[in-house]
Amino acid sequence: MHALVLDRPGETLRLEEVRLDPPGPGEVRVRMLASGVCHSDLHVVDGEWGNPGPIVLGHEGCGEITQTGDGVRDTRLGTRVVLNWYAACQTCDNCRSGRPWTCQQTRSIDHLMPDGTTRLHRSDGSDLLAYLGLGTFSTEAVVPASAAVPIPDGVPPEVAALIGCSVSTGVGSVLRTAQVPAGASAAVFGLGGVGLSILLGLKLAGALEIVAVDRIQTKLDLATDLGATSTVLAGEPGATVRLVREHTGGGADFAFEAVGLRDTTEQAVGVLRPGGTAVLVGMTPLGVRASFDTFDFVDRSLRILGSNYGYSVPNVDFPRYARMFLAGRLAIDRLIDERIGLADASSAFDAMRSGEGTRQVIMFRAD
Repeated sequence: MHALVLDRPGETLRLEEVRLDPPGPGEVRVRMLASGVCHSDLHVVDGEWGNPGPIVLGHEGCGEITQTGDGVRDTRLGTRVVLNWYAACQTCDNCRSGRPWTCQQTRSIDHLMPDGTTRLHRSDGSDLLAYLGLGTFSTEAVVPASAAVPIPDGVPPEVAALIGCSVSTGVGSVLRTAQVPAGASAAVFGLGGVGLSILLGLKLAGALEIVAVDRIQTKLDLATDLGATSTVLAGEPGATVRLVREHTGGGADFAFEAVGLRDTTEQAVGVLRPGGTAVLVGMTPLGVRASFDTFDFVDRSLRILGSNYGYSVPNVDFPRYARMFLAGRLAIDRLIDERIGLADASSAFDAMRSGEGTRQVIMFRAD
C-alpha cells in the first residue's frame, strides 16, 4: 500500500510504499475512500506539537471495511465507516461515566494501537507511527474496531470523512459542550472547517445572532451563505472586539474560538456580555498562554469551556450527523473547497498556513 510519511517535523512529506500488518484481535482493516486535511496534522508537520516520527499523518477519514480480526462481531465486510481518532479504552471511570473524550488510557494520542504497537512498517521493516492511531494519509489502515463507526448509506465519502473530526468537533462544541439555547447570540472566531461547523451547529441550535469573524473575505461570504447574521473582517484586536460587541447589542452570550491563537482566545473572552461563555475549540501550539482581567472575569460572571472533540460520543454522534446531512439539515458538503489526490497534501498545508480555503479532502481511487 502507499502512504504519506513524515520523518520528522519540518521535512517534506514523502509518498512511500509501506507494509500494513493484518488486523489483530478486535481490529479491522479499512480501505480508505477519503481523508480530510486538518490543522492538527499541520501542527505536527510544523513541529508545534512535539517531535513524533516517522509517522503517517491523517486522522479525518472514511473508508470501507475489508478484513476483520478475531473477536470482531456485528461488522460486515464492505461496511462504510467514519474513523474515530480518539479510540477510548471503554473501561476507565471516564468512559464508564459517558465521557469518552476524557479517556486517560487511550493509546491514540501516542499514535499507537490499544496494545501499544503499530501495524505500519517501512519496506525495511522499521516501524511507522499512525497519527492518532489512524494514519488516514494512506490507501489502507488497520484500526481498532471501536474506532470504525458505521454510517447510513448515501453519504459521500468526502462528507463522511469530515464527520470524523471537523464536524463533530464544531457542531458538538455547540450542541454538547456549550448546549447553546435557542435565541442566544454567538460569535465564531475563525472560519476553517471547524469554525464553519460551529456556525452550522449554531443554526441547528436556533441561535438568533451569529457573528462570523475571519481575516479572509471569501470565508466571511461563505459564512453569510451558511447563516451568519453579520460578519467582521478581523483586524486590530481591540477594534475587532468592539465590532463584535456592536453586532451583538453589547456582547455575545457565547463566543467560540476555532483558530488556536492567543489573540483570538483573548478576543473571545473580550466580546462576552455579563454571564457569557467562551468556548475554546481551536488547538494552539504547545505552551501558548492567554490572559484576561481576573477581576473583570469574576465581576461579570463569565465562563470558559474547553471543548475537545466536541464532547463527541462517536457511536451516537457520527450516525446522527450523517442523518442530518441526508435530511438537508447540515450542509457539510459546503465546507469542502477542493478535492485532491494523496500526493497533493503538502499544497493543502501551504494553503492552510496562508489562511486560504476551508477544507481540502484527499480522494482515493476506487481501485
